[in-house]
Amino acid sequence: MAAAPESETQAQWKLVNLPAGIEWSGRARYAAAMYFYMQGDMDVQTLEVYRYLARLDAEDPADVLRRYRIGADWLDKLSRFPTG
Repeated sequence: MAAAPESETQAQWKLVNLPAGIEWSGRARYAAAMYFYMQGDMDVQTLEVYRYLARLDAEDPADVLRRYRIGADWLDKLSRFPTG
């Protein structure tokens, strides 16, 4: 699979990092998570958390991943993402 343009990846990072509580943010985060899964950046267990939370806009997937102690590699990537 060809690498996506950098601007597409940046757009997906912004979506996967949407704060909890924004209307439709769960669905947007899940769509972005699917992008990263397809790129090989996320494992299937982590993707499943995003899928499960897709309709729960108020839930932060990173909190759930920490709670269940899964997705450590993904959480590391999130911690290095520039939010500003």
